[in-house]
Formats: sequence, structure tokens, C-alpha cells
Amino acid sequence: MMSETRPNPDQLLAGITDAEQQAARGKLKIFFGACPGVGKTYAMLQSLHQLHDDGEHILVGVAETHGRTATMQLVDGLPRLPMREVEYRGRTLREFDLDAALAAHPDLIAVDELAHSNLEGSRHSKRWQDVEELLAAGINVLSTLNVQHLASLNDTVGRITGIRVRETVPDHVFNQADDVVVIDLPADELLKRLAEGKVYMPDAAQRARAHFFRKGNLIALRELALRRAADRVDAQMSDYRRTRAIEAVWPTRERLLVGLSGTAEDEHLVQHAAQLARKLEADWIVAYVDVPKQQRDERAAHRVAKALTLAASLGAETTTLPGTDVADELVSFAKQRNINRVILGHRLRPLWRFWRHATANRIAHQHPELDLIVIARGPQPNSETAKPKAAPRRIRWVPYLWATLACLVASAVAWLLLRVFDPSNVVMLFLLTVVIVALRWGRGPGAWAAFLAVACFDFFFVPPLVSMAVSDVQFIFTFALMLGVALVIGQLTARFRHEARMARQRERRAITLAKLSHDLSGALTAERIEEIALKSFKGDFRAGIGLALPDAADRMRAVKRNEILIDESIAQWVYDHAQPAGAGTATLSAAGARYVPLKAPMRVRGVLALEFEDTAALDQPEEQRLLEGCCNQLALALERVHFVEVAQNTLVAIEGERMRNTLLSAMSHDLRTPLTTILGAAQTAAMQLHGESTETLVTSIADQAKQMLRLIENLLDMARLQSQGVELNRQWQSLEEILGVALHDLCEPLREHPVSVEVPADLPLLHVDALLMQRVLVNLLDNAAKHTPAGTPIDIRARHVGDNVLVEVSDDGPGLPQAGADKLFNPFEQGRPESATGGAGLGLALVRHIVEAHGATIEARQRSPKGAVFVITLPASPQPEMDSA
Repeated sequence: MMSETRPNPDQLLAGITDAEQQAARGKLKIFFGACPGVGKTYAMLQSLHQLHDDGEHILVGVAETHGRTATMQLVDGLPRLPMREVEYRGRTLREFDLDAALAAHPDLIAVDELAHSNLEGSRHSKRWQDVEELLAAGINVLSTLNVQHLASLNDTVGRITGIRVRETVPDHVFNQADDVVVIDLPADELLKRLAEGKVYMPDAAQRARAHFFRKGNLIALRELALRRAADRVDAQMSDYRRTRAIEAVWPTRERLLVGLSGTAEDEHLVQHAAQLARKLEADWIVAYVDVPKQQRDERAAHRVAKALTLAASLGAETTTLPGTDVADELVSFAKQRNINRVILGHRLRPLWRFWRHATANRIAHQHPELDLIVIARGPQPNSETAKPKAAPRRIRWVPYLWATLACLVASAVAWLLLRVFDPSNVVMLFLLTVVIVALRWGRGPGAWAAFLAVACFDFFFVPPLVSMAVSDVQFIFTFALMLGVALVIGQLTARFRHEARMARQRERRAITLAKLSHDLSGALTAERIEEIALKSFKGDFRAGIGLALPDAADRMRAVKRNEILIDESIAQWVYDHAQPAGAGTATLSAAGARYVPLKAPMRVRGVLALEFEDTAALDQPEEQRLLEGCCNQLALALERVHFVEVAQNTLVAIEGERMRNTLLSAMSHDLRTPLTTILGAAQTAAMQLHGESTETLVTSIADQAKQMLRLIENLLDMARLQSQGVELNRQWQSLEEILGVALHDLCEPLREHPVSVEVPADLPLLHVDALLMQRVLVNLLDNAAKHTPAGTPIDIRARHVGDNVLVEVSDDGPGLPQAGADKLFNPFEQGRPESATGGAGLGLALVRHIVEAHGATIEARQRSPKGAVFVITLPASPQPEMDSA
């Protein structure tokens, strides 16, 4: 039977507020799949057709058909929003028109591919941000998403498939969607669709089948998608149960709750529960109920802390529940988290506690809807290896002495009051004494005060006086009732005292986190964060504090303001492994301080060292969580400051680049005119003057002027490309013609290098900008001539491979530098600075800009056995129709 009770008023009010906010927003429906080709867009368009037939005002904002005939047919007949045209790197591309969608304000709009990245210059960098704006405007949205685009699963999918996608959607967008429809397709059926050309074109399908679309990948992605959808449904069910105050457990998913007892068997219990959780593939939580009677047991606190640490390392969620009844707290937590199985350890009950049922028995009898698993005790040590029996717990006698004194004082006051009141009225004074003792010193002294108060009342105020004898049998009932009331009141008062103390501790932890967060939020430099951390942690944890931060080489360096001496080698280990070490841990435990990694979302940002005044300061699990929370706040602040510095450096670099381009452009224009004049005069003089020495001199002047002119043209082109982009004048060109012009321009630099050219006669025409591609070949050939000795052969080879044309320029020179070859394509980067060939390091950077503007790629490789080769991969576009005339 489902149990529904009256909802909590605060939760009800919060639900009403959320409902009002959601009413003004549009609804988001996501068609979710494991990978491309399962039919997400097709299902979305089918849904649109149904809504359109029902008379709703709908629009197709974006529908990526990928050339699939069936999908394209579904788009026909639906009202479409015109796409906006964007000029990007010399090409006209089409993008979703957000402003037009907002102006049209349909009831519902379809925006395909939620993870898509918008072109530069768009209002938002991501399409999901466009969708957020549409929802805020009250427009309902349909969209599609693959599991590999979810930010939390992007890493996992990358490890499975070996391919990591860059376009991701934050999980909160997926979680806040009003509806998620899973479009599922078995792996074999999807592979069949791929083979039939219903997913990609034949060539692309073949490549996809060999890489991403392997059957194992598809099965793993399918499981991830289904599990993620199930997680979302589970969260929705939890919200429903919470808003309606449903206490009954709905066993829709395996969840385990492990209850610790503070005994030596807790570690065995955690290990067994971890194995069971792995077999069931279940979430599991390890909880400890912090009851008052165990709070002074230091050994129990240490065992609990050790067991919770072990559980966390095995993947469990850990928590500590304050309370007075273990069974009630565990059941309440299980119902709150919809946990269907409770795991407890088996404990032998002492014979003298025959009246008290074990925790497992109470849960089994009172809550039969919960599955209960009782784990037997672990293997016990034999007599030879058994540990020595622990000393009995020391009793603190001072509170009992104070309780005794309080009862004697109460008796003296009562003796005076007897002159005015009857003995029956004086009883209230003793009850008040019991309350005060229990409130001040706790349960034990409170119980002692209850017995002592009854004894004092009998001894001093019941005839015969100054005697424990009782003349009237009715007083026996009075004594029993007085003792019972005193004990109940005393124990209730002690419970309230315990709960108040726990509340103060929780308040202290909350205030500590809030204050640290507030102080760190205003810190703008790492130095200020260091100052706040050293001050806050010292007061909150009563420990000497040290902080170590990484330098540019990721070597740990202790900050100057540290109060303790940090061992940088331990700090380096903690930083590299992202695990705590030092005192109180299993790693380098001989160290005087505990070293804790400062883990931020992106990476570890530093190491905090704490030298506690009390070695048992972190025995309580709640104190460990407080330290973890404070360290997280500190790590986030350090990461925020780091990215602020990165942003500032980026802005400075951008401004410096802009100023440099402006300077280069101005200098190049000023130098180009006189150089052109010098070059023209030298060429004229070479034709008119006679004499070998004179002709050689003038030719040298002309050659050097040409070299300088090429350098200046590179400077001009680089400045123009970085400020205005590449504007292509694409025409159908023959590679032989482009190569012939480039070789003619470089006849002098290549005069001492034998050049071999291999271009097949059936090489397809290239749809390129002839002048720019000529500049690419000129720079590559000039680079080869300058960086190889005279007489070194240079080879130029072109070939048609699949859908691409490969152009290779290679030489037999000294080869590429030891550093990464990709750096050669950076502006002002010279492969061998010690070389005497000169150059500004702009030629290859210009080459890469031009090649990428054509949608092509270029890479540099070492040539075997020596030399270098530069490979340009150009797309072989469909050839133009030739005029038969």
C-alpha cells in the first residue's frame, strides 16, 4: 500500500514557486539516442507532423537531414524558418536564425542537434544557449542529442570509442528538460542501416564502420544512453515522492544502505557490501548513526572514521546521521533516499539486555517492506594472535560529585521550604534539580541525581526522619513514581542537550563554510587567497597551516607565509596522485602534518598541509567532511584566479598581436615601394651593363631584392589574414599550371637544387584560389631551398587518394627540429634559430592559413632516412562538366 501523508509546508511552498516559474517558460523535449543514425531527427519530425495536423503553430528552425532521403521527405510540408547566411573564411554558411525565431514566436519550434557549435560572431557560442533563450521567451522546443555529447559522459565515451567529441551540452540542460524520449536501436539493426547508406554516404559509412561504428562501441553507447535516461527518470520519481511526502519505499532500483555500529567488524561489513554492490550494480550508501551513548567512545569514533574512509575509497557515498535511535534513523534515511535494502552486521547481544531487541530485529518486525541483509562477523583472531583486551572506559567522577552536591543543596533548600509547604510540594524541587543536572552534565549524572533525589527525600522528609525506613506503605508508590518521572525527565533533558550540541556543531560547520566562501569570493589574486586560507584554516581546525602551489613546471613550492615547514617532496606526491598523505593516512604516515590535495573541477590546484594540535581532530566523519568542503572552496578559488589570469594574459596577447599586425602592415607598405624601385633598377641595369663582375653584382642585388620582396609580401598577407580573414577566388585550376608558375618565380633560389616533379596526367582539377595556392607552393619550395645545402634534391609529388588530392614537397636536408613539428606553423617560429638562412618565420604560418581556408590540411613529417616532407591534403571536389564543343 502506498502511504501518502500531509506534505511539508516548506516543500509545498517551494513546489508552488517552482511551478509558477516553470509556467512562464517553454517546455523542452529532447529526443535522446546512443549515436548518429538511430532516428532521433526522424522521430522529432514525425512528432512535428502530428502537432501540425492538430493545428498548432509550429516551425522547423533547424533540421539536419545529412542527405537521408526519408528524413528530407518528412521536412517537406512543414513550415520552415529561413536560415541566416553567415560569411565565414570566404565561404557563405547557413545558421539558425535566433532573432527570427523569437520574432515569429511559434507555439513550438524544432532545433536539431542541441550540441552544435555556432559560428564565430553569433550571439551564443552553443546552440543549447539559443534554446535556453527560446525557452525563456515561452517557446516550446524539440531537439535531439547523442549520449557522447553529454558533458559528464564525454570522457567515458572517448575512452570507449577512442574518439572524443568537442561539442558538449552541460548536464543541467538535459536534467531540466521537461521530457526525454529515448530513441533506441539494436546494434545489428543500426549496422544494417549503415551498410544500406541510410546513415552516411558509402565512403563515409565505410570509414565510420571501421572506427566509431564498431559493434562493441554501439553496445556500450546504447547501455550508457539507457542508463542515463534511467537516472533521469529515477530523479523525477524522487522529486514526486518528496513533493507528496510519500514515505513508502518504491523498489524501482537497487540501492543499498550499510549501517555501521562502531565495532571492529565494520571494515568487514563495508568490504562485503562493496562486493554485493558490484554484483548488483547498485548505488550504495554507508551511514553511521551518532547516538549519544557512543560519543565519548574514542575507539568507536576511530573505527567509524576508518570504515567510512574505506567505504569512500570503494566508491560508496558516506554520511553520519545524528539521532538517539539507530533503527529509526536508518529506516527514516532509507525511506528518504528510496533505498530498498539495508545491510547490517550481526552482533551478539549480552544476556543481561534480554529486554532490548537488536537493531536488525526491530527493522525486520516494524518495517517488513525493507529487505534486510545481516552479515556474519568476520574471522576473529585466535588466542595466540588476539589483541590485548582494551582497558575499560574511564568514568568521569567529577560530574557525579556535582550531581551529589546539587541534591544535597536541594535538600537544604527543601528543609527551609517545609516551614511553608507540604512535603508533597517539595518533590518538584528535586525534579528541577534532576533537570538541571541532566542539562549540565548529561545522562549518567542525571540518572544518578534521580536516584539520589528519591533517597534524599526519603531520608530527610519522610517519617521516620533521618532514616531510610518508611512508616506508610503509600510512600513506596510515591518514591517509585518520583523516580520514574525523574528518570524520564532527566533522560529527555539529556537528549535535548545532545541534539542542541549537534545543532551547534552543524551551525559551526555551516558558518565556517559560508564565511570561507564569502572571503574567497572577493579574492582576486593568489596571494590574497593564500592569506585567507592560512588565517581561516588555523582558526577553524586549530592546526598549524601550510600551503604549497605549483609553479610553471608543475613543481610544488611552499608559499612564504606558511606557519609550518612543508616537505615539498610529500606535497609533490600528493599533487601528482591527487590523494592525501602524511599523518593519519596510510601513505607516508610518519610525516608530522597531513597533506590534502586541493581538487578543482579541472585539476589539482595545490596542496594544503595541516599540523593538528589534537591528533584525533579528524576522527569524527563530520569534521572530515568540513575539511573536504573547505578544501573544495579553496581549490575553486585558486582555479577561478588561474582562469582570470589566463583571460588577462590572453587579452594582452590579443592586443599585442593587433599592435604588431598594425606595425607590420605599416612597415611593409613603407618598405615595399623603395624595394620595388630597387628591384626594377637592378633588373634594368643587368640588361644594359656589360662585364662579368658588374653583371654578377647587379644580379645579386636583384636576387636579394626579390627575397626581401617575398618577405614583405608575407608580412602584408599575414597582417591582412589575421585582421580580415581569407577571401578566396575559387576557380577550377590545374595543379601543373599552379606549380609551373611557382617554379618560375623561384628559378634563382632553386638554381642549385635539382627539382623533380611527379604529377599524374589524370590528376583531377582543383577548385582553389590559384594565386593563393601559388603562394603556398612558393613558400614551401623557398623554405626547402633555404634550409638545405646546395645540391640537395627537392621532390614534388601529387597523387589522388580517395576523396583527396595529396601534394607532397620533400627534401633530403637535415630534417625537422627535435621539438614538435606543429610549432613550425606558428607565426614568427623558426625551426632552427641557429641557422644563418634568416627569415621572419612567417612563410609556414601563412601557408597554414591559406590551406585551412580551402578546407584542407597540412602537416610536416620527418622523411626516412633523412630530410623533411610537407603534405597538403586537398579535397577532390566533384569535377565540372566539360563543354563537348
